[in-house]
Amino acid sequence: MKPVAIFRHSPGEGAGYFATFLDAHSVPWLLQRIDEGDPVPADPTQFSGLCFMGGPMSVNDDLPWIVPTLDLIRRAVAIDIPVIGHCLGGQLLAKALGGTVSRNAIKEIGWGEVSAADPLAAQWLGDTQRFEAFHWHGETFTIPSGATRILASRYCENQAFVSGPHLGMQCHVEMTDAMIRLWNTQWANEGAAPGASVQTPEQIIEHIDERIAAMRRVADTLYACWLAGLKPD
Repeated sequence: MKPVAIFRHSPGEGAGYFATFLDAHSVPWLLQRIDEGDPVPADPTQFSGLCFMGGPMSVNDDLPWIVPTLDLIRRAVAIDIPVIGHCLGGQLLAKALGGTVSRNAIKEIGWGEVSAADPLAAQWLGDTQRFEAFHWHGETFTIPSGATRILASRYCENQAFVSGPHLGMQCHVEMTDAMIRLWNTQWANEGAAPGASVQTPEQIIEHIDERIAAMRRVADTLYACWLAGLKPD
């Protein structure tokens, strides 16, 4: 099988549990370090799938890799090469498919419940109707035409959408203990006051092992469904 390309846009927002899942299923993958100047490939056919991770920037920023990335996603979608996006990655997928990305009403930082928003969610979540996901975002996407919202939360209506084999997520199901603790060191830079949608670093690490384990059970189901769309060579 051709490798899955994983696009990293920030040093602290790497492949996380997604890469662990691919390794466990003997799926090869290649890390594209956009944050270190790796070029955005023009041809998606060298990969079996494309995965886009998060990042502190906006898809609306004037960065040299944004337009090539959107073009790559559109080329992949046009020939049914599965695309998956986490947070910024989900926003990139949404924008590439004709959606818009703008500021969310409030920031979401920390653990928060998301719930199934359409019967189609069962194809991606199995029997799970709601679960606690990890969040760290101030922007949100609209659902592209022809796509279906499958997850929503109290503070962000559009938490995940699907379009055929493609999955865009606002929440972070790829988190590891190390990633969460690293992001916590940047908490003050967010300038967000603690509240219903924003947890403190101390609150974020409460019961962290149990929370990650529970979220990974859902991630396994989501990732397995996405993996089923990969085509053999």
